[in-house]
Amino acid sequence: MDEITLTLPADDAFRRVAHLVLGGLAVRLDLTYESLEDLELALDTLLERSPDDEDVTVRVRVDGDELRTIVGPVSSDVVRELDQEAGDGLDIRRILETVSDRIEVTDHDVHLLKRIDAKE
Repeated sequence: MDEITLTLPADDAFRRVAHLVLGGLAVRLDLTYESLEDLELALDTLLERSPDDEDVTVRVRVDGDELRTIVGPVSSDVVRELDQEAGDGLDIRRILETVSDRIEVTDHDVHLLKRIDAKE
């Protein structure tokens, strides 16, 4: 099982670093452009809501044909939002459900699971 762990300040400027790492992983795994975009959108959605005064750890793990992205710590507000059913608007749950196959929430982390669709 391959895993990449990246810890970075919650500052917006460091999102580019996360995108660069994800892009490298996508090339290595031969992911489709759509899968990479989904992963980046999910990551940005969570990083935008990260506490400004804490570092955020992003772990991306390949397990068979599934990609697991773990982001944390997330705020209790994010956990609460994800515990609620998706509303009519464009809330965090709706965004993450659209770009992930499954979402798992712990006290401080969000796990996003997506099947790997390699380019043909």
